[in-house]
Amino acid sequence: MNGNTVLDIRDLEVSFSVRRAGRKYQVRAVDGVSLAEGEVLGIVGESGCGKTTLGRSIVGLARPDSGTISFKGTDMTGASLRNMRLNIRMVFQDPYASLNPRRSIGDSVAEAGDINGFFTSRAERSAAIAATLTAVGLDPSFAARYPYELSGGQRQRAGIARTILPSPSIVIADEPVSALDVSVQAQVLNLMMDLREQLRLSMLFISHDLGVIGQISNRVAVMYMGRIVEQAATRTVLDDPRHPYTRSLVAAIPKPDPSKRILGAIETGEPPSLFKRPSGCAYAPRCPIASHRCLVDVPELRSAGADGRAIACHNA
Repeated sequence: MNGNTVLDIRDLEVSFSVRRAGRKYQVRAVDGVSLAEGEVLGIVGESGCGKTTLGRSIVGLARPDSGTISFKGTDMTGASLRNMRLNIRMVFQDPYASLNPRRSIGDSVAEAGDINGFFTSRAERSAAIAATLTAVGLDPSFAARYPYELSGGQRQRAGIARTILPSPSIVIADEPVSALDVSVQAQVLNLMMDLREQLRLSMLFISHDLGVIGQISNRVAVMYMGRIVEQAATRTVLDDPRHPYTRSLVAAIPKPDPSKRILGAIETGEPPSLFKRPSGCAYAPRCPIASHRCLVDVPELRSAGADGRAIACHNA
């Protein structure tokens, strides 16, 4: 881990017990993930790949089976959840579900400060709420409103305000714009980029949309069936994807110029069942370049060049 690393995740594994047709299964949602990042890391992959579970395990909402999560060199897996949640905050996908409908926006924004004794007086509390709402583009008068009185974009801004009031070091953004209209998405993305600069935040930005990831992240990690299959600078991944799954994701990004599309890269078939994982590479049943080795040998994430790329593929 280098001196600039804020969040360091090593060999993280998270699984859940699930009953199906009378049988009990262990579903491994995150399988041996290792990440180290100090700026903005995008996590991308299709639904069910383990992105959200990874984010929730970092903030203590899902308990890891094994592995370590370190914050500025301190192992957080055995640390106080209160300390972790002040330093590492989360913006959730659904802004309405993440806000208590019975609490005013002001009370929701100040909740972490109230619990941890940040405010010495009601005036200081009100000033902190007003300043935070202004920072996310909401009028301070919104403090007296309730979530049902706000639009989707306004609710997400309130959710972001609730996240940044304790002055965290890291923000985990779990698909924060996927539930919003396209025009509002751009506004919220611009807001998050501005806050990142102003507050010097590190950010783990989770999305299924590589186009969105390309706007906000410095580096990107591509997840498939709970594992990182490719990791590199965002521009490197978008311009020159190497893993077959990454090529498929990049090819799916709408492009107005047909000559810039990656032809022949769209995958076929469905992901394998989490209840019956393939013995080798999980992507092999859908992969156009799979070999016999891919069916029996799980590829490890390894360095693949001087550009800082890492890839988990036998044939890429």
